[in-house]
Amino acid sequence: MAQRGTAGPAGPPRLGRAIKAGPSAVSGVALLLPGGAETSTRRPSPLAAGAVRALGRRLAQDGRASGLATHVVHYRCRGWNGAQAHLAEDTAWAADEVVRRYGDVPVCLVGVDMGGRAALRAGGHPAVNSVLAIAPWLPEDDVAAPPEPVKQLAGRRVLIVHGTNDERTDPELSFRLAERAKKTNRDVCRFEVHSDGHRLQQHQDEVLALASDFVRGVLFGTDFARPLEDALAAPPPLGLRMPLASGFGRSLRR
Repeated sequence: MAQRGTAGPAGPPRLGRAIKAGPSAVSGVALLLPGGAETSTRRPSPLAAGAVRALGRRLAQDGRASGLATHVVHYRCRGWNGAQAHLAEDTAWAADEVVRRYGDVPVCLVGVDMGGRAALRAGGHPAVNSVLAIAPWLPEDDVAAPPEPVKQLAGRRVLIVHGTNDERTDPELSFRLAERAKKTNRDVCRFEVHSDGHRLQQHQDEVLALASDFVRGVLFGTDFARPLEDALAAPPPLGLRMPLASGFGRSLRR
């Protein structure tokens, strides 16, 4: 008999409870997509889900007055698993579930690590109007395989955030994807967090503030902070290598 947690998927994907109980009337939803593994059918790691909760609490707090509901997506298993793309499939299921629960409300996919790849891949779902990928895991360029798709991001606003010292997920790969996406979608930008690593711990406050500003802007039409507005408007490579300034969020200039 296989050991618990190693035989295969534990069950169907599910949405966690709305963080901070959620608003009484929901006008938009942020789906939080934890990290995962390149290949694995083991149960999802509770640590990965826990790692996105600080972000979820910030989004829920800042967006509650506007009607934001924030949910963590619990995948069926922790692995992407090649062409099966389990995490992207589970993300699409979660967007369907949002429509079933809340009706026709805009959805922002917010992914970290492998969850960032899932957010980008599932960004073409009809309910999704925006994607935020933080330190996304992306496959290495391979001449024998097609590149990571970007056409599904047309018509969506896309923000990628990556630490320049990330040793787990290559920031250059996220730049190349953003560069390809920008050719057909002007609403793509990317911020670089200089000297920070994969977890972006040195500039956590700034990353949380940037994420909150983006999510509220894309879901509820609030004005973007000036650096974010400039990044979206700037031609490549400027808008794809925008530095995240120390103190962002404490002294926003709109």
